[in-house]
Amino acid sequence: MRSAIVTGASRGLGKAFAIGLARDGFALSLAARDANALEETAREARAAGAPQVIITATDLSRPEAAGEVVQATLDQLGRIDALINNAGATKRGDFLALTDEDFLEGFALKYHTTVRFCRAAWEALAVSKGVIVNISGVGAHTPEPDFTIGGSVNSALINFTKAISKRAQGSGIRINTLCPGHIVTDRLARRIETRAAERGISFAAAQEEMRLEHGIATYGQPDEVTNVLRFLCSPAASYVHGTVINVDGGATPGL
Repeated sequence: MRSAIVTGASRGLGKAFAIGLARDGFALSLAARDANALEETAREARAAGAPQVIITATDLSRPEAAGEVVQATLDQLGRIDALINNAGATKRGDFLALTDEDFLEGFALKYHTTVRFCRAAWEALAVSKGVIVNISGVGAHTPEPDFTIGGSVNSALINFTKAISKRAQGSGIRINTLCPGHIVTDRLARRIETRAAERGISFAAAQEEMRLEHGIATYGQPDEVTNVLRFLCSPAASYVHGTVINVDGGATPGL
């Protein structure tokens, strides 16, 4: 029985990732803050085929959290075959209005949590010849003035992932970065709602305005990202290592 840790699994892409891996028969260890939302993800994952699901409701930015989740996974599921580092949302806004605390919180949850989980799960992943997928975002490639925290964190994650993929050579661990674009989740809906309120326009008008700005034909669906994640966690991706994959509908203009 293969098992996977998915962080930030209570909603959005994290929830979609968990259900997608459940369809592939993974037992799951799900972690996030919201216990009730995690229970709902667990229920849907079991219905999708997960043979076993455990949850850990905790603040993953705590230095001890990664080790606790990894140990609980080994104690209850026996092994770790995939680690999906998805936790972490960062604050948007005018750079001059963002505080030191905003930047520190952004790095604490998304960057430092990813580093700690990779370190804590490394030995178990080496035993299973497992997979790490670190979830970054297309903001890593295309700087935006209202995304100075998230863009910086995402860029740092790509650098970190590339570095540890070199460390993993010969260990049997495969490590990659997945960068979703503008995907239909509650987070995207909140961005559109904010824009609509700021400009005094309808949600639909703000949604279309944002789509045109990003130069995409349509917004992505969670399953369109999940399908790539499932590939990266499968034997079909056995020679995919140390790379960055964008799933963004062509939004990223650079190389």
